[in-house]
Amino acid sequence: MIDEKKIGELFLIYQKEARGDLVRFYVVPLVSLRSREMTRFFQEISAEYDVRLKTEHGEFVLEFKKRRERYTLNIILFILTFLSVTFTGSMFYGNFDLKTGLQFALAVMFVLGSHELAHYLTSRRWGMKTSLPYFIPFPTIIGTLGAVIKQRGLIKSRKALLEIGISGPIAGVLASVIVSYFGFKMRVPEMPAEGQVIVLGEPVLFRLIAEYAGYQGYFIHPVAFAGWVGMFITALNLIPVGQLDGGHVMRAIAGTKSELVSRIFPFILISIGFIYRESGVWLFWGLITMFFSMQRHPDPEDDSKLPMRYVVAGITTFLIGLLCFTPTPFRFSKGL
Repeated sequence: MIDEKKIGELFLIYQKEARGDLVRFYVVPLVSLRSREMTRFFQEISAEYDVRLKTEHGEFVLEFKKRRERYTLNIILFILTFLSVTFTGSMFYGNFDLKTGLQFALAVMFVLGSHELAHYLTSRRWGMKTSLPYFIPFPTIIGTLGAVIKQRGLIKSRKALLEIGISGPIAGVLASVIVSYFGFKMRVPEMPAEGQVIVLGEPVLFRLIAEYAGYQGYFIHPVAFAGWVGMFITALNLIPVGQLDGGHVMRAIAGTKSELVSRIFPFILISIGFIYRESGVWLFWGLITMFFSMQRHPDPEDDSKLPMRYVVAGITTFLIGLLCFTPTPFRFSKGL
């Protein structure tokens, strides 16, 4: 049921309409639309309802529609992403090879799925509403832009925020380690001496796994590349900006002071991008995260400081992100 008493604390209600699942209130705001009270109200109500405030003929109209979970789009995007990643992996060695493509797709989807499933299960454990993952197909060297989930409602506490923030990267890294190790053990076919190849920058963690697996080659199997992809995505997600995983973790640890970090960090990435200009990745992400930093991170319901063990867990997760970082993720080269 819609709590009209709560609405009445923020709006003067002078008319109400109900049309099936849609309920409309004609209102006059009693507080600023940008106030924390208003922001918190929309966060809280969005756990159960699709809600929006709009104007019609000069009047404010507050609309509520009970949310009904539909998974059709999630399934379609999953299938399209699997096909996109399969095709990308099939062309890994220049000639179409469906077996290689399927191996690559299964490895990538395992890594991405582990990351998002950890977020989903942790959110549910804290009693928070969240969607299933939306995978994003895209014709890149990976075949996807990753996946996202939608968090709805209030964040319970800093503890919840930190656990949700670190769960995805930790699960993703563990999956990446497994995939990388087995990928380094797989046979790599002979590669042509000519033609364009992608030279990967090696994160410390990736190099350590290669050494542990006894890998001595130059070219890697697509399954090993899937592990590299997982580490690269982990490094991206742990950038402490906005509502990226790193932004969640930083907000949980530093409170409102995290906003300063969020505003400064894009310039650090841009600086790295100018120093290491071979691929341009960090310059691009510096510009992207600048937009993320403009959005204020929502406050948790319980904004009390974290116990030290949670702070240590957050800092440890950032250190894992550093092990997955490389200043030049990839560059293109003409053969060996």
